[in-house]
Amino acid sequence: MKRQIFNPYLPSCEYIPDGEPHVFGDRIYIYGSHDRFGGAGFCLNDYICYSADVRDLSEWRYEGVIYRKTQDPRNQNVPEDAPEQELRHGVRPKRPEDLNPRGIHAMWAPDVVKGKDGRYYLYYCLDFISSIAVAVCGSPAGSFEYLGLVRYEDGTVLGERDGDMVQFDPGAFIDDDGMIYLYSGNSPRRPEDDDRMHRSQVMKLADDMLTVREGPYMLLPSVNESEGTGFEGHEFFEASSIRHIGNRYYFVYSSVNSHELCYCTSDRPDGNYRYGGTLVDIGNVFLGGKTEEETDNPLGNTHGSIENIDGKWYVFYHRQTDRTQFSRQGCAERIFIEEDGSIRQAEVTSCGMNGGPLAGEGKYPAYICCGLTSAKGAVMSYPGTMRLDYPFLTQDEYDLEPEDIRMQQDRYEPVQYITNLLDGSKAVYKYFNLEGPSVIAVEIRASRYRDYDELGPEAFGNAEGLIEISCENGGRIIGSIPVSGGKEWSQSSWHVDLPQGIYPLILTFRGTGRLDIRSFSLYREEQARPQNRFDDYMKDKAECYAWNSACNCGKGE
Repeated sequence: MKRQIFNPYLPSCEYIPDGEPHVFGDRIYIYGSHDRFGGAGFCLNDYICYSADVRDLSEWRYEGVIYRKTQDPRNQNVPEDAPEQELRHGVRPKRPEDLNPRGIHAMWAPDVVKGKDGRYYLYYCLDFISSIAVAVCGSPAGSFEYLGLVRYEDGTVLGERDGDMVQFDPGAFIDDDGMIYLYSGNSPRRPEDDDRMHRSQVMKLADDMLTVREGPYMLLPSVNESEGTGFEGHEFFEASSIRHIGNRYYFVYSSVNSHELCYCTSDRPDGNYRYGGTLVDIGNVFLGGKTEEETDNPLGNTHGSIENIDGKWYVFYHRQTDRTQFSRQGCAERIFIEEDGSIRQAEVTSCGMNGGPLAGEGKYPAYICCGLTSAKGAVMSYPGTMRLDYPFLTQDEYDLEPEDIRMQQDRYEPVQYITNLLDGSKAVYKYFNLEGPSVIAVEIRASRYRDYDELGPEAFGNAEGLIEISCENGGRIIGSIPVSGGKEWSQSSWHVDLPQGIYPLILTFRGTGRLDIRSFSLYREEQARPQNRFDDYMKDKAECYAWNSACNCGKGE
């Protein structure tokens, strides 16, 4: 029996934003940047890759490190007087490893394309350096080797010629006729920030995958050029990505709103694009007329693309965690392309690529929430904005590597959890195939707390009250679970008159103090209470892959 899959689709302590999904052969590969949990900057880790069989998106395989930042010559032989790393968004490093060493540049959002020679080409930028590097490998998830910088025919590096635009977030595409296109650039989010050096660009490359054959040319209008184009309010900001679907080219990008992915279409890959709409927004902004003030989640940038996996289209994007912009996680939703080529905005859900609602029984990690707000709503995911006034997703451990035993145990005992639930805070889960009256058990404790600008050790508080259960936003309360959180994780449960059918599950904390939630379970009263599958794993070292669904393997029953 296949396991269920939910958002985020990788381990809860894995942080791969900017995900570019590509199907090569019978596997889907995710190429993205790599955030470091607790880091004080974007994309501090090396590039790694995960893949899954296109017929089973519940089993993602870690492929290993595919490219290290120190393989780039610009990160070698760093001078002793290299400047210190610049701090951003009010996040201060707590440990030396929370920033790259002096003079070392981070690798930002990449893309990969299969070349005409059968090799795989990785395109990327080093943080604020305005040039595009290329690495190459004989397999989609092997060890890539540095190839060079994209350059003009005279050898001048793209981005260094007088009048060149800033290079940023490259996207690569080879059309059916063999023409190679490279997309790049970012644009100002506000008219007053326009320096005329940041624009959406497209160029053609020679067969060596390095040499600019034509261009670069301007592609999409900026915020100062959009009047009358149809892009108004959703102009290009960054994150270029392209797909060829039927007789249309779909250009996917992050808009000036930053928290949404948009698309536009054309009958050719290098121009004449018409705005299509929002593909997904991490706070469901614009869906049904929702505004930023009504966001379902902490806001921040997002980046991704669309891909056809075994005949179904999905949009990949990332969400924000830990009150920063530096611990982002990949998510995905099903999308549908209409006969006229249009795509309706996808709703952010917990069930993501599951192929339907989650089962109405079993144990679920709390981190799969698709909505997380305080009584005041949600704001931008910055420490100085959120402080301790809003709930957020976090973990106790520092950044983990896939080889770490704690990450391998994540399936059984989630690393990530919800913290800082105050009175009126709400966690939303969409969707479940509920089976009627059930018992709901929640795993809770009191939050540890220290504001982002406070020094000294964190301290545990206390939490007393109820977790109210409802199945519609603003709907009637159908059950309440008494909770009393202390320093250690404990479980509270109560009978709840759940309906039958497909519904969201909404958990609202009413009480005093600050509450953490790590998991919740649903089971019928006539069934045995689900045990912790992690305990079973530790007892007999046998894997039970159905901890988050109805288990029929005989372990942990």
